[in-house]
Amino acid sequence: MTSRLTRRQRRRVSQGIQYVVFLGVLITIGVLADWGRLQNQFAQPDLVRKLFPDIITTALRNTVVYTLSGFVFGLVLGLVVALMRLSSVAPYRWVASIYIELFRGLPALLIFIFVGVAVPLAFPGTEIPGGTYGKVALGLGLVAAAYMAETIRAGIQAVPKGQMEAARSLGFSHARAMISVIIPQAFRIVIPPLTNELVLLFKDSSLVLFLGVTLEERELTKYGRDLASESANSTPILVAGLCYLIVTVPLSFVVRRLEARADRAR
Repeated sequence: MTSRLTRRQRRRVSQGIQYVVFLGVLITIGVLADWGRLQNQFAQPDLVRKLFPDIITTALRNTVVYTLSGFVFGLVLGLVVALMRLSSVAPYRWVASIYIELFRGLPALLIFIFVGVAVPLAFPGTEIPGGTYGKVALGLGLVAAAYMAETIRAGIQAVPKGQMEAARSLGFSHARAMISVIIPQAFRIVIPPLTNELVLLFKDSSLVLFLGVTLEERELTKYGRDLASESANSTPILVAGLCYLIVTVPLSFVVRRLEARADRAR
């Protein structure tokens, strides 16, 4: 009987079976799960009310500040590293390549430990400007710059070579042509991946807890973890996770729209 079905009919039958299996799994999970215990551990209304407004005015605000400061620092450093990577001067290319491979290969946690511990030991008496905020910006920025540098480099190389030739024919120096013509076009190309990097940095900001922060410097993960320990309940962690989603889901939607627009432009 199956052999008599057309390819389209077999595909529909296969999809139907997959839907039934998927629905069966969901029903099984719904029946077997102990929803009462889950609600008691993750959804206590009294605890939720106690979290506000501090989880917004302190934790979420700090998370946003940490993310944006790291993104800005990483973007500036990433642009410099990308230009060094494309330089005709060999030592610049070597330094840029080593930096990219090093900071892309190391876990972000080790970078934060390095910033928080190794830098003060290596330079006694030296303090990073901005305190904890400066340390987070440096830690996140060093990691982000390695990824952004490759993204920006790819964007610059994606700009047609004729753009540089046209700029040079108009009397622009190479540096001025890069600043006025090539880099602005490259950034229009790489906006979607840079926005995606912003989403990743927003989540990586949770590593700030390894730097040792005060109550007023806590971000979402640290805030949720502390209150979960105090209350012996996981509701604060769930609410903190929802706050992450409130920011990351719209940003992810923006990334998809930008990518779709870029595809249509091609």
